[in-house]
Amino acid sequence: MTQKKKYLSGIAFLLPSFLGVFIFVLLPFADVIRRSFLTAVNESWVGLKNYMTVFNNAAFKLAAGNTIRFVAICLPLLIFISLVIAYLLYKIIRYTQFFKTAFLLPMAIPTASVVLLWKLLFNANGLLNGILNSFNIKAVDWMNSNYAFWVLIIVYIWKNIGYTIVLWMAGLSSISEDVYEAARVDGAGEWKIFWRITLPSLLPVLYTITVLSFLNSFKVFREAYLVAGDYPHDSMYLLQHIFNNWFRDLSIDKMAAGAVVVAVVILILIVMLRKAWDKED
Repeated sequence: MTQKKKYLSGIAFLLPSFLGVFIFVLLPFADVIRRSFLTAVNESWVGLKNYMTVFNNAAFKLAAGNTIRFVAICLPLLIFISLVIAYLLYKIIRYTQFFKTAFLLPMAIPTASVVLLWKLLFNANGLLNGILNSFNIKAVDWMNSNYAFWVLIIVYIWKNIGYTIVLWMAGLSSISEDVYEAARVDGAGEWKIFWRITLPSLLPVLYTITVLSFLNSFKVFREAYLVAGDYPHDSMYLLQHIFNNWFRDLSIDKMAAGAVVVAVVILILIVMLRKAWDKED
């Protein structure tokens, strides 16, 4: 097969997927960009007015701040805790099919069941407050105080840590034992081996985990919405809440402008992350 035929064959295989993405993703998003410069009702041109409205919206500022704070805390915690657990399990017992299944179990639990568990634990009359009362400690209204934000973080980490551990362990298992043996023969200790061999070898896995964990952080809205509704405590009011409320109120202009802003920020972050990893490589 000539080079030209290989090239055309590759295009033929990619074309159906590309058409699907173009029709169902790129075209709708192009329409979102168009709508961000128009009014919601009669689609009159207003330029950057919708963007100014979004940037001056107190609810948007609150939601954006909470979302940035949530991601900035959740991602390092999830990555660090899952790496420590994965490394310990790999060194002590390796990993078996049983543990792989157990780690992935939280992701298989339906959202409604997770919400039920959340309510049983953190409700004002829930299990956690019952335990506190048994020790004569004053009950806490977890979901209507600043604790709500940390409850959200706990739920996110609990649901995603198993999948992340499996990814780390897949990366650990791909490192050749010969490299470790050579380092030990040269007198390197376990700590030095971890920093000089294990961690650098896991950088490609770290990039994948970071991107997936970042995208999964937006899915925590489902649990937050089912527990607290449209307007939860201020500390857990996320961007998804405000977009949901704008959609319900048919504020298409504000929703379109906000979506473009968020999409541009996410794209910039992913590109910067990719460039940082390319430099490391």
